Amino acid sequence: MIAVRGVGRRAAQMGHMPLAGPQGALAQLNGAGKQKRLLIHINNTNPILDEDSAEYAQVRAAGWEVAADGMEFQL
Repeated sequence: MIAVRGVGRRAAQMGHMPLAGPQGALAQLNGAGKQKRLLIHINNTNPILDEDSAEYAQVRAAGWEVAADGMEFQL
């Protein structure tokens, strides 16, 4: 929201774990799960939803997938 509107709160200020940075989910959960890692709780303004964004590339480089609307998978 900060990039979109120029104002707002960062993830940590809202009690959420950020994705990037040394305290972010990508770093903290590195190595979690051996098969498939999928980000599913994503705000619709999050730049990781844009497959052309640097943020999306960072998520993919860390070995994660970004969930898509209507995606189905079996546990």
